[in-house]
Amino acid sequence: MNRIGAKSDSGEGGEDPSRFRPRPNGDNANSAIKQIASGRFGVTADYLTNCREIEIKIAQGAKPGEGGQLPGFKVTAEIARLRHATEGVMLISPPPHHDIYSIEDLAQLIYDLKQINPEARVCVKLVARSGIGTIAAGVAKAKADVILISGHVGGTGASPQTSIKYAGIPWEMGLSEVHQVLTLNRLRHRVRLRTDGGIKTGRDVVMAAMLGAEEFGIGTAALVAMGCIMVRQCHSNTCPVGVCTQDPKLRQRFGGSPEKVVNLFSFIAEEVREVLAKLGAKSLNEVIGRTDLLTQVNRGAADLDDLDLNPILAQADPGEYARYCTLEGRNEVPETLDAQMIADAGPLFNDGEKMQLQYNIRNTHRAIGTKFSSRITRRFGMAALKPGHVTVRLRGSAGQSLGAFAVQGLKLEVLGDANDYVGKGLSGGSIVVRPLPSSPLATQANVIIGNTVLYGATAGRLFAAGQAGERFAVRNSGADVVVEGCGANGCEYMTGGVAVILGPVGDNFAAGMTGGMAFVYDEAGQFPRYVNPDSVIWQRIDSLHWEGVLRDLIAEHVQETQSRFAQRLLNDWALERDNFWQIVPKEMLSRLPQPLSDREEEKRA
Repeated sequence: MNRIGAKSDSGEGGEDPSRFRPRPNGDNANSAIKQIASGRFGVTADYLTNCREIEIKIAQGAKPGEGGQLPGFKVTAEIARLRHATEGVMLISPPPHHDIYSIEDLAQLIYDLKQINPEARVCVKLVARSGIGTIAAGVAKAKADVILISGHVGGTGASPQTSIKYAGIPWEMGLSEVHQVLTLNRLRHRVRLRTDGGIKTGRDVVMAAMLGAEEFGIGTAALVAMGCIMVRQCHSNTCPVGVCTQDPKLRQRFGGSPEKVVNLFSFIAEEVREVLAKLGAKSLNEVIGRTDLLTQVNRGAADLDDLDLNPILAQADPGEYARYCTLEGRNEVPETLDAQMIADAGPLFNDGEKMQLQYNIRNTHRAIGTKFSSRITRRFGMAALKPGHVTVRLRGSAGQSLGAFAVQGLKLEVLGDANDYVGKGLSGGSIVVRPLPSSPLATQANVIIGNTVLYGATAGRLFAAGQAGERFAVRNSGADVVVEGCGANGCEYMTGGVAVILGPVGDNFAAGMTGGMAFVYDEAGQFPRYVNPDSVIWQRIDSLHWEGVLRDLIAEHVQETQSRFAQRLLNDWALERDNFWQIVPKEMLSRLPQPLSDREEEKRA
């Protein structure tokens, strides 16, 4: 795709960093579009900075609103490495994005992504449905650069048959509505429209353009060109032609080559030219939104003769604006505190000096540390700097997405509090949030950070002297964290890292948790009422090794936050240790580096 100036999409499973640089022969295997989906698998600062476009996949045309699962037998060592998971352990993609519950939340994610990659466009993938025009208008106002309308025909062969056959609607219906609504609201010229879902020929491309699209996704046809025979066994790891399998023997049967894909798209482009020539048009831009060039014909059954497609063919008046995107570049977002931080950190980026910066902040300062991390990643890489190489001390209330995608070498210390999404996608950085020394509040009884903390984090540490909100550490896959309480749905879908909660938890704790480990302080003995038992077991601490892991994290928490409550727990450790629960996913029991019980260790010996 890079050879012909098109864009390939990484999908939601991450991508090997070895693909980010061209090969010796000049071929570039890097996916120009990096996808960020609900699972946030492999979404690191490095992943997001090495692309030309970032796609937020809200849903998938073949299975709208369903999420997905990757069976444990398909999680090979390579996939586990890319997704920051454990080999052989099932992975779950949640149905929703846990940081998107409104258009405002989506706007915040778009803002975060434009900070971590200051050049990339941001695309939002929506599924065709009735009323999608209103949603798309909100997406456009949220500063998205591309809106993708996905139809029900395309999509993964691993989708359930019931979804493939009965869910979703054609892209034509969704695309037409979106184009009309954006045009009526004078938003069409600010955003590109893309569509996919069964587009196979040049004629399909031109029809999509007439209904409002200017970019086109072709997936199934490209797979067929590479040898896919559509046996619909993608979920079983038994693809007979080696396209969708991790079995080395089956993969040897793969006969695809770049030349086959190049030929496919060359012939599609040639057919587009032929169709445009018949229409008397010199470019696709001339036919975008020209539904007057389409007419309804009856090619179905007699009972479909009264089907009225005129709503799809209606034209909205663009007024003084064009029917297609005329914006050069992307829709820019306001700068945050990072612009000043980068300017002040000249000695770091020029000479690699160790630095300490200090600022007063307000809750209007969003995504602090994100653009700074982007600059670190491009200058030094994600792991070249030692932890704490740059310390940024902040005083006040941090806005949304504090430390989103922060990388190793950056440490953010907040004297105050922080809003939602602290440490979203944390990629090795350190975050400390604690009250002002003069605060009279008891840390364990008050909330200090908001909802959806450490969503999709892959590495790093967070210490917060206070409680967190709901969906704490959801889909955490590598960060270590200590907080003093959390709301509902804590540690949901977690696959890695260690979470220590020194206080009460909310309902549905550890739902879908398949990796990592959690420790919960439960003086009242109420924890079993709140845990979701489907995928985890819980027990009192029965191993000196795991007791040491827990105590070391609490000691580091005390050192970083000066939490008096945590210090009291350490002072009375002989009494308090028995108030902790250790929560471990069932699938991890045989994969732990140390047994959960010293008695089990004695039996092994």
